[in-house]
Amino acid sequence: MHPSASFSATIRIRLDDTPGSFARLAAAIGAAGASLGAIDIVRVERSTKIRDVTVLAADAAHLDEIVAAVEGVDGIEVLHVSDRTFLMHLGGKIEVVPRSPVKTRDDLSMAYTPGVARVSKAIADDPQKVWALTTKQHMVAVVTDGSAVLGLGDIGPEAALPVMEGKAMLFKEFGGVDAFPICLATKDVDEIVAAVKAISPGFGGINLEDISAPRCFEIEERLRRELDIPVFHDDQHGTAIVVLAALVNALRVTGKRLEDVKIVTTGCGAAGTAVTKILLAAGARTIVGCDEHGALYRGRPNLNDAKREYAELTNPNNEQGTADEMLAGADVFIGVSVPGAVTAAGIARMAPGPIVFALANPRSEVDPEEIEQIAAVIATGRSDYPNQINNVLAFPGVFRGALDVRARAITPEMELAAAHAIAGVIPAEELSADYIVPSVFDRSVAPAVARAVSEAAVSAGVARDQQEVQR
Repeated sequence: MHPSASFSATIRIRLDDTPGSFARLAAAIGAAGASLGAIDIVRVERSTKIRDVTVLAADAAHLDEIVAAVEGVDGIEVLHVSDRTFLMHLGGKIEVVPRSPVKTRDDLSMAYTPGVARVSKAIADDPQKVWALTTKQHMVAVVTDGSAVLGLGDIGPEAALPVMEGKAMLFKEFGGVDAFPICLATKDVDEIVAAVKAISPGFGGINLEDISAPRCFEIEERLRRELDIPVFHDDQHGTAIVVLAALVNALRVTGKRLEDVKIVTTGCGAAGTAVTKILLAAGARTIVGCDEHGALYRGRPNLNDAKREYAELTNPNNEQGTADEMLAGADVFIGVSVPGAVTAAGIARMAPGPIVFALANPRSEVDPEEIEQIAAVIATGRSDYPNQINNVLAFPGVFRGALDVRARAITPEMELAAAHAIAGVIPAEELSADYIVPSVFDRSVAPAVARAVSEAAVSAGVARDQQEVQR
């Protein structure tokens, strides 16, 4: 079990003010497999003390077990249990605040009527001024239909809202980009495209999020074709960028070259397809993608259009078999699928110095503990192991860079530039098997990505404003 702050609670207890009472409490928490966090005294009574004790658990059921263990300690009464994650979400996690004060009559007359009419007239006369005179220059819409949220699936737009709020927080915190959640009550492709086009004048970019495949491909393709602002499906391209960054550094650690290695993937949906395409664009030559029925190959029956296209791009030798069978002699495994997609025995049959990216979350395609003596480099989607593949390393800087030059689109060249910028944050002398991607809290990542993306946008001819790059 891996206790995590995502399953943490503050337990308010009344305990006897006698020697050894807290030691018994701590022992019970430890025996329940929890991590003991902050301990605060709320108040002291005549013969008891009221304390708030924070504990970290592995999941919701484990949290219940911990509380039950505390309740079973003599001399301790549980008064209240507060789930810290739910407390963070009370009232939502974001708000809109003014950038200019409105404290006087003059402030009001400039921010709103009558002064604002002059600004509106200026934009009507020259629509490009909307970039300079409104929030469009730093505002992104985070759009979802709630059909593929995290590992929860189709839970609807209301249930998706906390995730979109979280995304907006990360945009602001790491990229200085304002973002607003847009949760649409439709899964119809035409309606989603129409809705996003209708709201697009107010935004400098569109971040599509948690939309199920294969609809997400068509939605992104149409919006990219019909809008003149960046459209970016983060589940695809954010994941792909960070995977490439990590693989660039993992190959450096193992002394291998991208064009020489055989790569096996599991998961050929939105993320898996985008990962494959960016790896091919970066120079990979041999990729075999697998779904639950095994390798995708040309001529395999019952493939949908997206998987048929995938098969045409990959598997140059048209290999057939299970994912485990495809791993024999492979150099790299990248999982963006489900727990148990491959086995430790399959990993053991890979070429010497295997690189394993098992990114399913919270349970990986193969248990990292089972392969730590086999794999040369391991990356996961989890924060409690080294080398977490986390999209927050990509999307804040990607949009910051695109917005800085008022880009019309996000191109494959910009995505490649972002990946190499992330990889380059780690100096060569610091690279190791346990350190192939920067920490998500490394504040140098987003600016490095933004610069690289801005420069690539100018080179690709999609930048409206080159001044930011020239400064």
